[in-house]
Amino acid sequence: MPDFQDILYEIDNQVATITINRPKVLNAWTQVTMDEIVEAIGLAGKDKTVGVIVLTGVGERAFCVGGDVNWEAKGGLEPGEYRFEMAHAIIDCPKPVIARVNGYAIGGGNHLAYFCDLTIAADHAIFGQNGPRVGSPAAGYMVSHSANILGHKRARELWLLCRKYSAADMLDWGLVNAVVPMADLDAEVRKWADEMLSLSPTCLKVIKGSMRQHMADILDQEMLPVVEQIAPGYFETGEQKEGSSAFLEKRKPDFSPWR
Repeated sequence: MPDFQDILYEIDNQVATITINRPKVLNAWTQVTMDEIVEAIGLAGKDKTVGVIVLTGVGERAFCVGGDVNWEAKGGLEPGEYRFEMAHAIIDCPKPVIARVNGYAIGGGNHLAYFCDLTIAADHAIFGQNGPRVGSPAAGYMVSHSANILGHKRARELWLLCRKYSAADMLDWGLVNAVVPMADLDAEVRKWADEMLSLSPTCLKVIKGSMRQHMADILDQEMLPVVEQIAPGYFETGEQKEGSSAFLEKRKPDFSPWR
């Protein structure tokens, strides 16, 4: 078993649970975190003792709030430094992946919630995108797949306004499969996992592969090449730095020079 730094990995009765273990920053990720999640999903996908994978975060405050802004401010998103492979790992994994959303699912955490095959949320969970608010240029398939889940009008609202939404809202929109009190979250996730464990694993694999075929036309739209195509030299303009600095300084960003 790898000696993971940012995540916890455990197997219990055919369910592998991958837990982001960075509670001091609301389970925000760095490149290390993302690489470890990809590795853990790969391990579980190949493990014959595992039938279902659960992705979650430590504590009751946050599932994941996406990229650690301190890491982003130091250049974590720049070409040559950044690899976002978690969504591909989930999509390509032959086994069902459940998002156990135990609090904030913001930015990249929201991506993870809608890329997982099923999403079960505690009733206090909050969902939303944050990229345009902090100058973090999400792009490519991680954005466009939201339209597959929500439809184009809702997806555009999600991304263009950066509002926050309740678990009940996301259940109504179709991003979430079930909402339960936090005290019942583990039991609900286990119930859904057990239902899938009773089914043919090969048929589930074929179903996931079929879903992937539906997404095939967008999966080559990687974030950084799309940013460079649409906004060449973005990371040298200062706009991303202004967004992350404003967040860290707890002030409203001034994006007026880039209108």
